[in-house]
Amino acid sequence: MKRNIIVEHSMITPIEKQNIELVERKGIGHPDSIADGIAESISQSLCRYYKKEFGYVLHHNTDETQIVAGRSSPKFGGGTIIQPIYILLVGRATKQYNGIEIPTDMIAIDSARKYLNENIENLNSNVIIDCKFGNGSSDLTDIFMNINPKTYISSSNDTSFGVGHAPFSELENIVYNTERYMINTLKKKNKMKFIGEDIKVMGFRNNNKINLTICSGFIDKYIDDINCYISYKEEVIDKIYDYIHNLTSRDLNIQMNTADDIKKNSIYLTVTGTSAEMGDDGSVGRGNRCNGLITPNRPMSMEATSGKNPINHVGKIYNLLSTKIAKKIVKEVNNIDEVYIKLLSNIGKPIDQPLIANAQVISKENINFKNIDYEINQIINEELENINDFTNQICEGKYSTF
Repeated sequence: MKRNIIVEHSMITPIEKQNIELVERKGIGHPDSIADGIAESISQSLCRYYKKEFGYVLHHNTDETQIVAGRSSPKFGGGTIIQPIYILLVGRATKQYNGIEIPTDMIAIDSARKYLNENIENLNSNVIIDCKFGNGSSDLTDIFMNINPKTYISSSNDTSFGVGHAPFSELENIVYNTERYMINTLKKKNKMKFIGEDIKVMGFRNNNKINLTICSGFIDKYIDDINCYISYKEEVIDKIYDYIHNLTSRDLNIQMNTADDIKKNSIYLTVTGTSAEMGDDGSVGRGNRCNGLITPNRPMSMEATSGKNPINHVGKIYNLLSTKIAKKIVKEVNNIDEVYIKLLSNIGKPIDQPLIANAQVISKENINFKNIDYEINQIINEELENINDFTNQICEGKYSTF
């Protein structure tokens, strides 16, 4: 099948040769990431239910989850929640099909509670979950059900684009892995239970100097006094410093909880491990892109990925697919420094036939670009050809959306 694929040789300065680079990651306990995680978990739960009951996924979009901050009174040794966090599940779902009522709201609420229990250890019952799902608009549900009987390919729900890049820069790897290291190694493996899940890492590189600013809410019941807090913070910084030194030879400076005022006992202490307990609201799509980072030095789509249906919502599919394609190209094609993939859909047209699939390639010097052009074209075409397998994998939760 002929597809509109254009491969370009880009003259953009590679990210590692740019003087200034900024990278951010909002950890899984950040209110925006909580909204993303809940929205995506609900979509996956609906996909499983629809498939089990009807044999295929029905129309839904659960990407409007809102986190409304509560109120808390943290203190050394353990504080209290004064007003619970309020979570509003908003979106569209198929509530009735072939005369059968579907318990979409209960599926959503159960899924949200399960996600919170598995990912925010100390949140417990300090949250109210409300669901206000509506039915999808008739035109978009009609498009959703418009599947080519020969190819079983869905029709795009929108004219939208997805963007992906590869490989990660050194700073991007450091920022992403620092948050993962704090959660998976320090908190879980090393039993440093005082570390909350609300971790934000901001990376700034100025030529060969890297500055990391980490914001991490400590959990009050594990902190005896101000000296304990100071000691724990210094220990975490030292461990992160040792960890990152294995990832870079650049000069490194690490700061944590820079708003602390030790003299006034004003520190980042929480009851639950997330700032959503007091002061910080959250919304789907306001945090990380689907690659887990916020990267202002790179092309990005502002489209929210989490919670959108994985069958024909190109705002989700194309962002995830463009990232997958970029990674595959860098892995399989030699002599490439960087690649940027852009996929643009056309509403009502098959999702395997984008209006344009564009690869911008930054390659090594003195290479035959025609060979690269052919290899990249083949990879993009193959991934689009197998897009149904890809959407099934999204349904099964095999791709992170934030």
